[in-house]
Amino acid sequence: MTTTTTPETVPVNRIGLHKSDYQGASSTLCNGCGHYSIANVIVGAAYESSLDPTRIAKISGIGCSSKSPAYFLGSSHSINGLHGRMPSLATGATTVNRELIAIGVSGDGDTGSIGLGQFKHLLRRNVDMVYIIENNGVYGLTKGQLSATADLGQKIRHGGVNHIPPLDLCMEALIAGCGFVARSFAGDSRQLQTLLKAAFAHRGTAVLNVLSPCVTFNNGEGSTKSYLWGKEHDLPLHEISFIPLDHEEIHAEYATGDIRDVTLHDGSIIRLKKTASEYDPTNRLAAMTLLEEERSGQHFTTGLLYINEERQTLVEQEQMVALPLVQLPPEKLRPPREALERLNARFR
Repeated sequence: MTTTTTPETVPVNRIGLHKSDYQGASSTLCNGCGHYSIANVIVGAAYESSLDPTRIAKISGIGCSSKSPAYFLGSSHSINGLHGRMPSLATGATTVNRELIAIGVSGDGDTGSIGLGQFKHLLRRNVDMVYIIENNGVYGLTKGQLSATADLGQKIRHGGVNHIPPLDLCMEALIAGCGFVARSFAGDSRQLQTLLKAAFAHRGTAVLNVLSPCVTFNNGEGSTKSYLWGKEHDLPLHEISFIPLDHEEIHAEYATGDIRDVTLHDGSIIRLKKTASEYDPTNRLAAMTLLEEERSGQHFTTGLLYINEERQTLVEQEQMVALPLVQLPPEKLRPPREALERLNARFR
C-alpha cells in the first residue's frame, strides 16, 4: 500500500513554512561538488531555525562558491558582486538595514587572495553576518589552479605540487578578533548544520571555514582537500548540539567535565560534549595553539574553535538608531539647514 503526501501532512516549522520554501534553483555545479552539499545544509539549517527567507540577504563574490547561493533560499534577497568585494556589500547592506539576516558565501580565492583585505576589515568591524568559506584549495572556475589555501606538498591533476605555505583562514579570523570561528567538512552534514544554526544565533561575524572538495580538479590521491582525506583525517573537537531559545528542557546524564554549555546572546545554547581531549572554545590563545599544532597536516580539526559573545557589532559600535536606516523618512535622513547650524554651533 502506498501513501501520498498532501500539503496538509508535510511538516512546517515555527513560522509555518515547509522545507521546500527554502529551496533554490537546480544546481549547475559538477556532480558531487562539496558546494552543493553545503547549499543543502543551509536549506536545512534555515528551515529548522525558522528563519524568514524574505529577511535573508545572500551575498557573494566570484567563483564556483559564489554561484552556490542560487541553489538555496530562492525567495531571499541576493546579490552576486565583484571578485573579493562581498564584505563591502555585506557591510553596507547590514548597516542600512539591521533587520537583515546576512549570509555571505565565498571561496578560498574570493576570501584568501583578492578579497583577503576586505575579509580582515569586515572581521575587525564585526559585521553582523554568517560568513561561509567553501574551501577546496583550487580555482575550479578557471580550471583548477592552486589557491592560497593549498597545503605545502599538495598535488593537483594539472597544476603540479604546491611549494608555497598556505593561508589558514581560521587563524586569520582569530587574529582579526572574530567572535565565532568554526571549521567543518562538506561530508559531515550533521556537524555542519549544527554549527550553522549556532552561527545564525550569534551576534556579530560568524566564520565557518568548510572543507569542500572539488571533484573535478582536486579530489585525487595526494590532495589534502579531497573527500577521502577529509574523512580519514577529521578529528572533531567535540560532539556539538544546538538548543534554540524556545527549547524544552533536555535531561541527560553526563560525567563531570564532559559537557559544556555556551549561551548565546539570544538565550540559545551550544552544547559541547568532550570527545578525545579537553578544549575550551572561549580561549582564543588555545584556538591559535591548536591551529599551529595542526600544521603537520596529520589531522583536520573540526568543530567550534572559538566563540566570544562580548564584542559589539558594527551597528552597536556606531550607535545606530533602532529603526533601520532604510525605514527612516526623508526628513530624518536629511535634516534641515537649521539643524546643521545648531550642531555646528556646539563646536565653535
